[in-house]
Amino acid sequence: MSELDLFGFVSVSLMLVFYALEHRSHWCVLAFAATCVLSAIYGFLQGAWPFGCVEVVWTFVALRRWWTLRPR
Repeated sequence: MSELDLFGFVSVSLMLVFYALEHRSHWCVLAFAATCVLSAIYGFLQGAWPFGCVEVVWTFVALRRWWTLRPR
């Protein structure tokens, strides 16, 4: 397993974990957004630009959700 494969495995795994924990805290939603960025970086580095583009969109969706859920 290359370093890039390991980076992708960790980023996508953490994305799944934080997605599952989103209902617990707005911080988990923010962590999900951060892991979406990492997954997008992985996609672009791997050469799978459609995957990277979708992850960028998911990042903005998650950031919007975090913005609406955060305490004021």
